[in-house]
Amino acid sequence: MPTFAVPCLFGLEGLVGDEIKKLGLGQVRVENGRVLCQGALGELARLNLNLRCGERVLLLMGQYTVRTFEELFECVKAVPWEDYIPRDGQFPVKGHSLSSKLHSVPACQAMIKKAAATRLGEKYGLRTLPETGEKYQIQFALHSDELSLYLDTTGPGLHKRGYRAVGVEAPLRETLAAAMVTLSRYRGKDPFRDPFCGSGTIPIEAALIAKNRAPGLDRRFDAQKWKTVPAAVWMDAAEEAEDREFHGQYDIWGGDIDPKAVAIARDNARKAGVEDCVRFEQADMAKLRCTGEYGQVVTNPPYGERLLEKQEAEALYRAFGKVYRDIPEKWRVLVLTSHPEFEKFFGRRADRKRKLYNGMLKCDLYFFQRG
Repeated sequence: MPTFAVPCLFGLEGLVGDEIKKLGLGQVRVENGRVLCQGALGELARLNLNLRCGERVLLLMGQYTVRTFEELFECVKAVPWEDYIPRDGQFPVKGHSLSSKLHSVPACQAMIKKAAATRLGEKYGLRTLPETGEKYQIQFALHSDELSLYLDTTGPGLHKRGYRAVGVEAPLRETLAAAMVTLSRYRGKDPFRDPFCGSGTIPIEAALIAKNRAPGLDRRFDAQKWKTVPAAVWMDAAEEAEDREFHGQYDIWGGDIDPKAVAIARDNARKAGVEDCVRFEQADMAKLRCTGEYGQVVTNPPYGERLLEKQEAEALYRAFGKVYRDIPEKWRVLVLTSHPEFEKFFGRRADRKRKLYNGMLKCDLYFFQRG
């Protein structure tokens, strides 16, 4: 039975593991930066369509210990690439190496490419492979001399949902936004607010979660073109996902002081198919209104890299701290920022916090709730 690996942003491994378990796959194993699981080949369609917090879906082709290029060549050549890559398939190679004797990534790429080409050439009786067909991206990870070989079934990362063609500065990755909403325990019943919405990523991901809409329904994946994965697998997975959608009324709001950002957010919501259940308005954070006993505020305020921007961000945190005093005590407030002294300027210690990464940027997610 195939083994899949789902890499994810550091700090999200547990959430991704829970998502995979809910999809019914077996042998789920959570590791640093990735989650492994097993299932029939067709499960790659369900994983790609439904995962909110994972970055991509990789098909594990083999794991080996390698310390020399000769060992690397022989291990890669032993992999049955022909089970997936046809005679005209393109098979570019990319990957990384950490704390390993074979530390040169370009040299490893070249050797893996040579070994895979040798194997495929022998199987298809060709001295030169045309590579004019569809792409079968080979990935490798070499950690402490332990080699993992994969085929990437996803293509562009899963955070690229397809709704954000245009963004604003310092965009928040969609997978991280979905994780923040999940950690707030928002399920669509309570009001949801983001007073620094930017291009709308957090409210849009909240709307997708409220509707239980699969985030991958509006995009394409590399493995959809693979001859070894029947088209019916993708059609069945899409129909299953659509059947699980909810249709209701939701109180989801995003505000931003920048009218251009608000216009982009509205357009993104339309592309995501959630314009009917999320509202975007040009609004100052100081005018945030939270009514009702329960609700969620989930936001990623500016943090400022340059000195002046940093000072402006700190003043913003002070103002947000004053607004917080008027938020009903049973509301959950989650704030993601990379500013190391956020609590100082916000004027309150978080009830708890969690380290997360937005790409390579280390951040903290602060949890506040008075009641």
